[in-house]
Amino acid sequence: MADLASSPLFLLVLVLSAFSLPLIFLVWIRNTARYGREPWSTVLKTFSWGAVFSVIIALVFSLILVLTLGQIQSLNDFFARRFADPGTAIGVLIVAPVVEEAAKGVGARAGRPQTQSKTDGLVYGAAAGLGFSATENLIYGLAALLVPGVGASGSLIVVAVRSFSSTFLHASSTAVLGYGLAKSWLTGNTWALFPFYVVAVAMHATFNLFSTLALTYGDANDTVGETLAFLAAVTFAIVAISIVRLKLASGRPASSR
Repeated sequence: MADLASSPLFLLVLVLSAFSLPLIFLVWIRNTARYGREPWSTVLKTFSWGAVFSVIIALVFSLILVLTLGQIQSLNDFFARRFADPGTAIGVLIVAPVVEEAAKGVGARAGRPQTQSKTDGLVYGAAAGLGFSATENLIYGLAALLVPGVGASGSLIVVAVRSFSSTFLHASSTAVLGYGLAKSWLTGNTWALFPFYVVAVAMHATFNLFSTLALTYGDANDTVGETLAFLAAVTFAIVAISIVRLKLASGRPASSR
């Protein structure tokens, strides 16, 4: 199994596994719109921006913010009273939502030339989020290979679980942000974006909180708590992406919006 995990063929399988479902979900979301579906060239460009540029931006600024918040003793004390690993909790509940949503918003800007309505922003936001999640799935899958005893099968399981949980979260939260971006572009009011960014960050933080609780209960051998927290995270992500699709499906032609 160790030889399989280190083989070029398995690495190719891992890449395909990490990107296949996000791409399938991209087709699903883009085709949900009943009128004026977005051009594939721009949708795929936005997906690519999310997969590459947004990830790079998130890595750089996450490191900067982690180091900055690490110097705030009161914040660390607050999290230390509530979590066994306050540094990780701060990274997951504050740094990741704040930085990653902003970084995915940069990726969603690739859809600006084709944005004619606010619901177009849902598609491009989701596309950037799905691209980001695909690369993130790959990173987590590769990281799992470094954990003793996980192996190739365990790595693929990590990718599969994330593909049906965090992938939906990234798509839905950044779809909300994309809606705000489209509104700001169409109205010329930059501040119109802000409340949607706050909602996207809150969605991301909520999902991460459920996921963190699942890991905490798992470490404490509380199977019931772990299962409930994990199901809460997955349910939250599925409901969020379902609402995005309902909004897209109910959209009217751009000329009448």
